[in-house]
Amino acid sequence: MLKDGVEKELKRFTDYVVKEARTNLTRLKKNSTKSLYDSLKGNVKVSTNSFEMSIEMEEYGHFQDKGVSGKKVKYNTPYSYSSKMPPPSKLDKWITRKGIAPRDKQGRFISRKSLQFLIARSIFNKGIKPSLFLTKPFEKAFKALPDELIEKFGLEVLDLFDYTLQTPKK
Repeated sequence: MLKDGVEKELKRFTDYVVKEARTNLTRLKKNSTKSLYDSLKGNVKVSTNSFEMSIEMEEYGHFQDKGVSGKKVKYNTPYSYSSKMPPPSKLDKWITRKGIAPRDKQGRFISRKSLQFLIARSIFNKGIKPSLFLTKPFEKAFKALPDELIEKFGLEVLDLFDYTLQTPKK
């Protein structure tokens, strides 16, 4: 397979993964600000004996895709809440966008700060369920790659996935 063929095939691969990941974000209703949706980009660079491929996205996309284990509910994920709750103040815009305004037993609205704390505590205890919005299309597209490309570069799906999705910087 010539360099141009490899580049074309890998470009088609990343375009498909990004398109399907965006579709999944919308379908799963994890797209309230569109910042994660808009941040998804695939990059391909092919040389004579190697290639570089990456899929970029906002840092929190890793947690949405792989999930985060909570204190009480555990998921099969490398991320977990152990001693520190997510900052309640970071939920303010999300609460407003979603129009969440619950009332107490007397019918009064719950204060915004209380609501932020309650949601943050729930996330801390229950975690974030893995959505696999990116993992599923990646694995599906990988299976569709031509055998010649896979044999030439000796690709392994897990190695490729781990390499192309760079872990978030802390």
